[in-house]
Amino acid sequence: MQANPASFSTTRLRVLRVLRVDASARGEGSITRQLADLLLSELDERAPGLSVARRDLAAGLPFVDAAWVGANLAEPDMRDADQRQALSLSDELVAELSVADVLVIATPIYNFGVPASLKAWVDQVARARLTFRYTEHGPQGLLTGKKAYVLVATGGTEVGSAIDFATPWLKFVLGFLGITDVEVIAADRGMLRGDAARQSAVGHIARVLDRDWPALAEAV
Repeated sequence: MQANPASFSTTRLRVLRVLRVDASARGEGSITRQLADLLLSELDERAPGLSVARRDLAAGLPFVDAAWVGANLAEPDMRDADQRQALSLSDELVAELSVADVLVIATPIYNFGVPASLKAWVDQVARARLTFRYTEHGPQGLLTGKKAYVLVATGGTEVGSAIDFATPWLKFVLGFLGITDVEVIAADRGMLRGDAARQSAVGHIARVLDRDWPALAEAV
């Protein structure tokens, strides 16, 4: 049964907060960017006034270095100005991820894995004491209660196959941070399937939003 967006309009207490992360090096012509545009457009129809924060990784992010590691290991109240500066971008990335109800990651698969920029983003947001913690029972993710949509495009790699090292890794690392409700939407093997790959993902988006919308509405 398809949800009626209007039925939720009077009960929503605040806007739905979305963080969009784009990892494609391409601008115009990027399939994953097109799919993210579509997903957010359809979600906005269900949740008018949607709040979207966008993090475009096309220009790259700094890699974790020795200064970053040292600052991260220091007790927060003992960090000096240089250490706080070393973590300033990471703090910003963590903050925008922490407040999001929905995470949208739009990424191609490059050489069977995620782009280096997306790996750098993960390294910046995987912060002990902030996004996960170690307990006597093992690691515990702290970013619970979020929905993640991973929009993937590939030229020849079949998503979910033995040579796909991107989507299993993303699902694992998101789960490590506490984001366990992850939907992978794939426009894969585009070099072989042509526009059918994109159209398959378009149909998938419509189906999952119809399915997920009641739960997302309750989240706000």
